[in-house]
Amino acid sequence: MQGIDSVSAIAEVAAAPTGNKLDASLGLWTLTLLGVGATVGTGIFFVMAEAVPKAGPAVIVAFILAAITAGLTALCYAELASSVPASGSSYSYARVAFGDFVAFVVAACLLLEYALAASATAIGWSGYLNNFLDNAFGWSIPEALRSPMLVAGKAGLEVHFDHFNLPPVILVVLCAILLLRGTRESALVNAGMVLLKLLVLVFFAVIAWGGFRSENFTPFFNSSGMTGVTAAAGTVFFSFIGLDTVATAAAETRNPKRTVPLGILLGLLIVTIVYMLVAVTALGAQPAAKFDGQEAGLAEILKTVTGQAWPAVVLSAGAVISVFSVTLVTLYGQTRILYALSIDRLLPPLFQRLGRRAAVPGANTVIVSMVVAIVAGLVDSGYLWDMVSLGTLVAFIVVSMAVPVMRQRAMRSGDIAAASFRVPFGPYLVPALSVLACLYIIKDLSPVTFKVFAVWMVVAVGAFLAYRRLANRGESG
Repeated sequence: MQGIDSVSAIAEVAAAPTGNKLDASLGLWTLTLLGVGATVGTGIFFVMAEAVPKAGPAVIVAFILAAITAGLTALCYAELASSVPASGSSYSYARVAFGDFVAFVVAACLLLEYALAASATAIGWSGYLNNFLDNAFGWSIPEALRSPMLVAGKAGLEVHFDHFNLPPVILVVLCAILLLRGTRESALVNAGMVLLKLLVLVFFAVIAWGGFRSENFTPFFNSSGMTGVTAAAGTVFFSFIGLDTVATAAAETRNPKRTVPLGILLGLLIVTIVYMLVAVTALGAQPAAKFDGQEAGLAEILKTVTGQAWPAVVLSAGAVISVFSVTLVTLYGQTRILYALSIDRLLPPLFQRLGRRAAVPGANTVIVSMVVAIVAGLVDSGYLWDMVSLGTLVAFIVVSMAVPVMRQRAMRSGDIAAASFRVPFGPYLVPALSVLACLYIIKDLSPVTFKVFAVWMVVAVGAFLAYRRLANRGESG
């Protein structure tokens, strides 16, 4: 086993042991929609209720700031993905550039990012499901079965032992069943859901435009000013983890050195256009003050604008179906990170074991789904958004820092494969801007977020050191 600070060759990172090789079945179209599926929906369907109260109408600036940061990082991802076609995404890039220890720290960020993102989107899905049932049939899910035990109240943490959020648990189970059937099947279902999601959001924008009022944008900034904007950008930034999801699929993609960079950039372009379209029309149709604590916000906006229930029913039904793809893809990304860690002998072999009928990590998928379902059923989503963003931003920083390191190593030796895509303006300018942009967003996240993140990292690093010690003893014995 390699030492804790060893630096891996690309050929080793990209390779999978015989009998554990994932099926390369994804093309550019399905890969791009995989990224869009992980991205569109989270930032718009759910998080407006969290972000608008922080920034007011200037949340539009927050989306632009997040998109620019994601765009800079996307260029870095594209270069690394074209030279390191491995399923570990930013974990694999960090391992090649900086060695096992830094890579495991990044992996801990990714585990936090994907698990909590899947839980948070499943929780948001529950709200739209209830809205659909209420508007379509006049029946609501009982409060005790659609609200979590741990709630972020105004006075702090509230515990309701008689509450359990059942709908997101059901959603996670359905996603797990589909993932166990195989990557190709999951990608095709995801592609259909993404197209439906885009149609639903265009439907929203067209109808919401009928209620557009420019006075809803005055005042543009609330009392928090740019501090509120960067705080909102930190909240919505988690929705750009679709970039990382595309990179996790490299080992299952045909011609990954070309397809993955294109998939990342095309996905970002589609996502940014959709986000801006929906955010502007939503804020134009409803005053910023009404977003605070609003459940199934986009559906409620349509109901208010038209005075009828059917547009809200259509949007909620579309959200219920299409947001399935967000949870599906984030679960997929989590399992592939764990698969890569296991291949590199940083986790037990259980996480890389593939099923006989479908070449997917079965036990891995079941374990991830159980953890995500428990969190989704018990925890308020208000605790999850910023945690996901922080994990994402830290991973993005490491990816950006890896570009100049990899470029320098490529110049000194032939160990690094020639990248088919290179970051423009040299290896320093864009990565440096990406790091600075990520740090700018991180600075206004809540103190609680930093405390929980620090505890998680201490636990993760401790687990890493303990497992490495046990594994080394096993090999020496």
